[in-house]
Amino acid sequence: TDFIVHTFSLKQYFMRNYNSNVKSLTVVHFLAPWAPQCIQMNDVMAQLAKEHPQAVFVKLDAEAVPEVSEKYEISAVPTFLLFKSGKVIDKLDGAHAPELTKKVQKLASSVGGPAGSGQAPKEAINERLKRLINTAPCMLFMKGSPQEPRCGFSKQIVQIFKDHNIQYSSFDILSDEEVRQGLKTFSNWPTYPQVYVNGDLVGGLDIIKELVESGELENTCPKAVTLEHRLKSLINQKTVMLFMKGNKEAAKCGFSRQTLEIMNSTGVEYDTFDILQDEEVRQGLKAYSNWPTYPQLYVRGELIGGDSVELLAGLHLIGQKVFE
Repeated sequence: TDFIVHTFSLKQYFMRNYNSNVKSLTVVHFLAPWAPQCIQMNDVMAQLAKEHPQAVFVKLDAEAVPEVSEKYEISAVPTFLLFKSGKVIDKLDGAHAPELTKKVQKLASSVGGPAGSGQAPKEAINERLKRLINTAPCMLFMKGSPQEPRCGFSKQIVQIFKDHNIQYSSFDILSDEEVRQGLKTFSNWPTYPQVYVNGDLVGGLDIIKELVESGELENTCPKAVTLEHRLKSLINQKTVMLFMKGNKEAAKCGFSRQTLEIMNSTGVEYDTFDILQDEEVRQGLKAYSNWPTYPQLYVRGELIGGDSVELLAGLHLIGQKVFE
């Protein structure tokens, strides 16, 4: 037997579903009849319907119900939404039969618990959301990443933060459907991107633009530490700092290795920074100190020398400079 087909209103369907079994897991396949991968996944859905008679399986022509596709942000087919009690609890993009089977098996087996059994998961997701929005002083929940925004609104906020030198961390809501849906309810804010400062919701793109126009953005969101300030902090991190390729245990170029040998022969305590691990520091320090190569040695924030073996041969003077 076929599972529920056709392109009736999703709202009408769920009204009918509530009358029969409000706790049923409902799996909705948004498809295009012309797409081979959708036809393939229909066979998977039919098999799952036989294996899980307590669940409900629906297929909808995404193009025939544009208002439904838009509401649930269906941008490609096949896409699968998994509902309980009319709420989206999971999502799968693409023709991934093993992953869909795994999700259905997990969620279908949890249907029909006691009346209070839904409270713990809700509390669990809320605790997770609290942790996420407090991950950094300024958190941006967006579609994609700052390097690759996946919607125009997210791209605009990233550019605004860049233009105003805002320090922030981000979370890709496309990577986690539970967070994507849960945060809408948690914050009572139905759209993305969302910006939080110190755990409190600031708003979306329109609010951020208003803060820019009023001149309040810098007072609301933390400013990023400038590269110059960061470089000053690094070269003064210890009395003697060596910026090199690699570290004390494993130099990754001949000049750095020679420098380590000379440094160790002085008996002076020093720390190292591996410029191979941070491209921003690697390039920035060249300009900051007007010294184009590595390694670079600093004593009390002052550049002593670089990769010239002849220059480094005079490092016995470091002891005098450190302790004078």
